[in-house]
Amino acid sequence: MWRSVASNALTLFIVLLIAMAALVAWGRNEFFAAGPLAGPICLEVERGASLSAISRNLEERGAITDARIFRIGAEYADRADNLKFGSYMVPAKASMSEVLEAITASGKSTCGRDLNYRIRVTKSDVVLSALDLTTNTYAEVARFDAGADPLPPEYLEVSDDPALVLRVTVAEGVTSWQIVDALKKADFLQGPLETVPPEGSLAPGGYEVERGMERGALISQMTAKQSAILAEAWAKRSDGLPYDTPEEALIMASIVEKETGIAEERGRVASVFINRLQQGMRLQTDPTVIYGITKGEGVLGRGLRQSELRRETPYNTYVIDGLPPTPISNPGAEAIKAAVNPEQTDYLFFVADGSGGHAFAKTLDEHNANVAAWRKIEAAQGAAEEGGVQGE
Repeated sequence: MWRSVASNALTLFIVLLIAMAALVAWGRNEFFAAGPLAGPICLEVERGASLSAISRNLEERGAITDARIFRIGAEYADRADNLKFGSYMVPAKASMSEVLEAITASGKSTCGRDLNYRIRVTKSDVVLSALDLTTNTYAEVARFDAGADPLPPEYLEVSDDPALVLRVTVAEGVTSWQIVDALKKADFLQGPLETVPPEGSLAPGGYEVERGMERGALISQMTAKQSAILAEAWAKRSDGLPYDTPEEALIMASIVEKETGIAEERGRVASVFINRLQQGMRLQTDPTVIYGITKGEGVLGRGLRQSELRRETPYNTYVIDGLPPTPISNPGAEAIKAAVNPEQTDYLFFVADGSGGHAFAKTLDEHNANVAAWRKIEAAQGAAEEGGVQGE
């Protein structure tokens, strides 16, 4: 009798093991299989949200088949406590595994509204966009100047939305004063900025921020990033450069950044200035003269006068030898690379060519011919402003 009971118990145990194995296999298949969503949705994960609440929300919206399997999968993957605040796009047919990855991995919002505070050379503005789920692209909702008064209603409607993605984008060639001035007008940041960081010390680029972030903390991020970029570039510099320190390379990079907006030209423009330094020629570049006048506090808004080109200042490279004492803007990583790894050329001059780029020359005669060609284009265009002539 006892042998029969033991045999039946063993059989039942084996059956249970098989059933459990089948259940685990089914649950695993459900977790990694394509989900039921017919179209993409935005999922908002609020601060302090629980995995239980998120899983129920997903099940109610038809994004997953079973909230319990989702929670068990998250526990098994050791991600149950890794929820990241934000707004995330859940694409059609996304598996539970893919949904979990989206809300626990980077924490970078991929859905909802995006506010981009753009700090540019001529002016700063704010662009509010919203994700169009049908095209998976962001469409502009509103655009307004930084510090606008009154603020547009489209912004006021979403300004307190915790899922609103906030980012600050700094253009290459913006000065430190312009960055500080713009950040003071950003109503989603807080804290004072007592001083202007050294020119050239702030890295251009995009920075995702949170509402209430300290302005000083953002400046520290920019400073650390620029320091790392400069250090890496300096470590990989070419031999024979006419400057001995990374700080001098940063000055050169800032000049290159202000002289051309064409990415492919940076290395060639850098070669012109480096060739000039190596031959004992003056740099003769207008952006340095302009910086000596404005101190980086905004744009000049007019052409340079002859009296300004003749006036001796630490930044007038038509008058002084060598580099100016400081950078004249905050250069981007590519301009810094160009300053330490320039193209190898014999060019000593360049002038605008009418296409947005420049014509380069090895001799003064070639340069004068390029200048004459540019003057004809300039006259035809009716341009009254200075044409960016280098080395006249």
